[in-house]
Amino acid sequence: MNMDTITFRPFQKEDTSQLSQIILETWHYDRLCSPKTAYRMGRLYLAACLANQTYTCVALLNNVPVGIIMAKNRSKRRASLHYYLLFLRAAVSVLMSKEGRRLLKIFGDVNSVDTELLKDCDRDFQGELAFFAISAKCRGKGVGKQLFSRALAYMKAENIDSFFLFTDTSCNYGFYEHQGLRRIGEKVRSINIQQQNEMRFFLYEYAL
Repeated sequence: MNMDTITFRPFQKEDTSQLSQIILETWHYDRLCSPKTAYRMGRLYLAACLANQTYTCVALLNNVPVGIIMAKNRSKRRASLHYYLLFLRAAVSVLMSKEGRRLLKIFGDVNSVDTELLKDCDRDFQGELAFFAISAKCRGKGVGKQLFSRALAYMKAENIDSFFLFTDTSCNYGFYEHQGLRRIGEKVRSINIQQQNEMRFFLYEYAL
């Protein structure tokens, strides 16, 4: 891949479909439900993240989105009303099916673990790395590092001294350790996906 073909810009509405597809492929939603519900879950997760950020950066290969990173200055108001409405519409579409409601229960369980991790940490972070996803075809090509460096630049420009992120064993959490983040929390939970699966959930911090 020629890195000269990679460009970066903020999220735009027309990125929704491609990024939703990357999300469902990354977390294998299509293994848990029908293709239709999997895509709806991808859109819902994207919408939820968009409603919880103050900065976005999308990586494009030949003008096609291949990755996105989102960050949040926790002292600022979050995303615009438009993103909240987008989230509500996506949630309604998922709630319309039984399998969608089942998957939402799983997501709720994961969110509760993240909440516990942050509470147990008892730290007042100024920032959060709210979301990060890369297409499989671009992993290991430096795109992730470029997106991460742009998020760091945003944090520094916002005078944020430290930020946190949640991740788990379904993700490439080793990437964050290579970028200098430090693991400060960990929990093990059995998550009822297709069967009871034990997962490890992590809280990482980065001091700028």
